[in-house]
Amino acid sequence: MQSPVRPGLAALTVFTLSLIIAGCASTGGIAPQAKSADASALDAGSAIRAANADAQWPASDWWRGYDDPQLNAWIEAAQAGNPSLAIAQARVREARAMAGVAAAGLLPQIGGNMSIQRQHWSDNVFYGPGPLADANTWNNTASLGLSYHLDLWGQDKNAAERALDAAHASAADARAAQLELEVNVTRAYIDFAMNYALLDIAKQTLAQQQKILAYAQRRLAGGIGTQLEVSQAETPLPEYERQIDALDEAIALGRNQLAALAGKGPGAGDTITRPQLVLAAPAGLPSTLPAELIGHRPDIVAARWTVAAQARGIDVAKAEFYPNVNLLASMGGYAAAGPLFQFLKSMSGSWTGGPALSLPIFDGGRLRAQLGAQSAAYDIAVDQYNQTIVTALKEIADQVVRMRSLATQDDDAHRSVAAAKRNYDLAEEGFRRGLTDYLNVLVAQNQLLRAQEGVARIQAERLTAHASLVAALGGGAIDPSAGPTDAEQLPAHGKPSRALPPMPAALLAPPLPDTAR
Repeated sequence: MQSPVRPGLAALTVFTLSLIIAGCASTGGIAPQAKSADASALDAGSAIRAANADAQWPASDWWRGYDDPQLNAWIEAAQAGNPSLAIAQARVREARAMAGVAAAGLLPQIGGNMSIQRQHWSDNVFYGPGPLADANTWNNTASLGLSYHLDLWGQDKNAAERALDAAHASAADARAAQLELEVNVTRAYIDFAMNYALLDIAKQTLAQQQKILAYAQRRLAGGIGTQLEVSQAETPLPEYERQIDALDEAIALGRNQLAALAGKGPGAGDTITRPQLVLAAPAGLPSTLPAELIGHRPDIVAARWTVAAQARGIDVAKAEFYPNVNLLASMGGYAAAGPLFQFLKSMSGSWTGGPALSLPIFDGGRLRAQLGAQSAAYDIAVDQYNQTIVTALKEIADQVVRMRSLATQDDDAHRSVAAAKRNYDLAEEGFRRGLTDYLNVLVAQNQLLRAQEGVARIQAERLTAHASLVAALGGGAIDPSAGPTDAEQLPAHGKPSRALPPMPAALLAPPLPDTAR
């Protein structure tokens, strides 16, 4: 008589055969091709090397360096009320929730159901009245089921990590949106201040022109001037008045823009007074640039987390090639006769339990295509990360070059104003004494106006360049240790050895003022 096969040996045999069969779906020849760039290995360029390199990285409240309380208040208002920033925060919350959904797959799933039904049996059935004709019976059932996926190949864990990495990336994106908003408010405020400076120049020019007109009229009345001189003095007045009207319009539009950035109606901008911007010290470059740049710019940190998420996606796709094992169990009671609670008695009980195995045998190349697509997505993420680093260094170098050039232009512009003022004074004095005609006064006045406008615009550009450099350096918007490690940005090709990391609220919830909605 043949001896029975032992259950343990049979299970082992089935499991071994499953692995052999699953091996028919090979992952060979499919692997990522892109390599992450090393920021410290990139040539930062002569502009960055020649710049002041003993400064600190920007603080998170970098705009306070302009020493304008009104600017501080409007940036805080924008952080609290800007709808676009609120959308970015909502996306962070959404990503965190999705990470929680993925993490739930690591735990057993338990569910229960119960049905209580009262049934009346009819006398008129097709086979005639039976023993239950005109009877009332209970048809009740209750069950409790458990399922647990044995994560032998790290599929669930890698899926949870991928969702968590995506949440980190979303948080970094929110920080980038916050920094962009701060810079946009600052730039709008600088333009607002520049228009006030240009308005002062335009009003001074108009007042001077009115004085010249009055003088020409006195000369005509005294018989020593001509009507042509009066006409020449009157001609520029409408243009100067038009410039004042245009600047008044620009100031009003600037108020509207600041109010909109803060998520408020245009009326909120009516309270904005003239800015008092003063930049205590120009921004320098940290000595650790470019090596530590990847930890300070939120867009680079977001790109790094995206690479890490795609790496986990490769691990999830590879796990699809192996057998899928679930442990299933259920217990409950069923009764179609007897009293109401008959189904809860032991004689009505039943249970089931055991493993459920599924494995890929032939899928027409679907799994290999999925792995290939995920590997390509990883390559895309890596190349986007590399491009972000290159762009970041370019932006820093651009602003360094711009600030250096603007400093020189500012000196030139001030010398131009001084020379134009001397020329204007000489022309005006010559006209008063009758030594020259009024055309020389007009030319000198136009030169002075242009020179003064040039100084105002260059000063505004210097402030804007400072804000742009701070933004290029990351604006203190993110913790330098918030990014993933180098190992986390590579596919593990197997079950992760480390525990699933927690979801740090400090990273995933940007430090923005709480809004009451």
